[in-house]
Amino acid sequence: MEVHKHLGNGFQEVIYQRAMEIEMRNQGIEFAREFEMPITYKGINIGKRRVDFFVEQAIMVEIKAIINLEDVHLSQAMNYAEAYGLEVGLLINFGAKSLQHKRVHNNKFIKSVKQ
Repeated sequence: MEVHKHLGNGFQEVIYQRAMEIEMRNQGIEFAREFEMPITYKGINIGKRRVDFFVEQAIMVEIKAIINLEDVHLSQAMNYAEAYGLEVGLLINFGAKSLQHKRVHNNKFIKSVKQ
């Protein structure tokens, strides 16, 4: 990815967020940064969480700047996609020597579409 190519690893998440914002704007990609999304439980609003990026009104993108992605980070991103009612999300880690990215799916979304 262009941002990792230019910055490499070793910066804080906010630096990568700012660079991603510039890159998406340059590419003409519609997005909202630090987009506040409601979290509901059984139809009742129980709080809010900010997703790093909400892209094209359909995909949440979570940015990390850690040495290596762990299962807990993937689970967290999957839970966010589920809580937001989104079909897919993207988890990107700029902290590793090589860029790491995982596409996450909301299994409940897939089930609700099939029914």
